[in-house]
Amino acid sequence: MGLFRSNEVVAIAESVLEFARAASEEAHPNEYMALLRGEEASQVGLDRDGRILTEVLVIPGTETNPVSAEFRPIYAPNDLSAAGSVHSHPNGVLRPSAADLATFDANDVHIIVGAPYGPEDWQAFDRDGEPIDLPVVEVDPPEEEFFHFTQAELDQLEEDG
Repeated sequence: MGLFRSNEVVAIAESVLEFARAASEEAHPNEYMALLRGEEASQVGLDRDGRILTEVLVIPGTETNPVSAEFRPIYAPNDLSAAGSVHSHPNGVLRPSAADLATFDANDVHIIVGAPYGPEDWQAFDRDGEPIDLPVVEVDPPEEEFFHFTQAELDQLEEDG
């Protein structure tokens, strides 16, 4: 394996897809929209290169109605792990609209979930709006780290303080 790992999204965690389907169904008849966070496959126990979509990022202030969903980018997290988006089509159409395509350049993978929100009622797309195969994998979700420092670092800060 080389020094750099692939940044390509290679799969979606089953729990993420289940959450997106359930949230889409709950939002019905309005659209649902969220961002998707990715983790290196090795961080979630898979021996392969690439990123796995492992978390749904619900954006505060998202406005929805039966034909659209949008959020203000200022409310989106400012981190490099945002790798995709997910939104629903209450009409069940699993193709991106012109409005969808206009937003697809922001991330690598875009998922549309359609009514009736069953296991097969979704499709992944690339930035150009072309359908892609995105395997669903069962992985343990990454551990939440609210603070990104160790106790030793805290102790050092207190000593330096």
